Amino acid sequence: MGVFVFLPLVLPLTAWPIARLAEQQLHPRAATWLLAVVGGVLALCSTLCLMLLMVVGTAQLPGNPLPDAWADPEVRAVLPYDEVVGQVAIPLLVAVAGACAHLVWLHRRVRTRATRALAGLPEGRLAVLPDDARAYAYALPGGRGAAGARGRIVVSRAMLESLDAREQQALIAHEEAHLTARHHRFLLVAGLAARANPFLRPLRTAVAYTAERWADEDAARTVGDRRTVARAIGKAALVSRPAAGRGAATALVGFATAGPVPRRVAALLGPVPPAPALPPAWTAAGFALWTAAGGAAVSALASANATVTLFTVLKAATVL
Repeated sequence: MGVFVFLPLVLPLTAWPIARLAEQQLHPRAATWLLAVVGGVLALCSTLCLMLLMVVGTAQLPGNPLPDAWADPEVRAVLPYDEVVGQVAIPLLVAVAGACAHLVWLHRRVRTRATRALAGLPEGRLAVLPDDARAYAYALPGGRGAAGARGRIVVSRAMLESLDAREQQALIAHEEAHLTARHHRFLLVAGLAARANPFLRPLRTAVAYTAERWADEDAARTVGDRRTVARAIGKAALVSRPAAGRGAATALVGFATAGPVPRRVAALLGPVPPAPALPPAWTAAGFALWTAAGGAAVSALASANATVTLFTVLKAATVL
């Protein structure tokens, strides 16, 4: 396997420049897809390599449940990692599994609580909660246990009263865009990737921003006035409060409580972003795209090489 087994563990260090370039240079939809896919691939590869290191290291330990031939001196010579590496990899894998399971649990709990809050309200795409004290709005994805397979748009009465008719239309269009594009899935993938490898945290933050920008642009196209959407976001940010606690970012996508609001407003007051397309490699956007794709490809190849090498050596050492 060589030192390449460690490559997928450190390649996520490129997440910060990739995230910054992608969110600034690419169309929000393209950036969201790129960052979520790259983050997911890098996270899977780094987790796989931790598993390989665990197997290689623990194969040398006495009393391990693996075949005795896997601790053969020839195997140790081909796979020159002692038991210390395997012992370190075990708690790291446990931490990764625990962190990812905790996020999934938070995700499900927030969605369950949000669904219960709608009990007794009339059926329909839009659910207005009789809350005059707190202003909030979010998209509740559909699915098992949710009201409606396509999800619902939840907004408090206080939020509606703080906006005029056109701004309310912008709010609803924004949340509709979240539901249509299923942005909660991108956020969940990015959140799981960040917990699998802390170096991928910049991608999680960037995905949260680009998903909001994606919904902003879709809302502006629906309403037909970018300034109206920008004004609605600004006004909602001044009066809004999060409707859920920790973990809500992956389960519910809010209107003005997610992403840097000033940057979103400034982007809406600027020109319309170019349509999603493959940018030339010599541009900043192209550099971000191809660097991200290249890093994910190298990580995947390194993981595949380490996996095939380990499987081949251990299969040869095992007496069938």
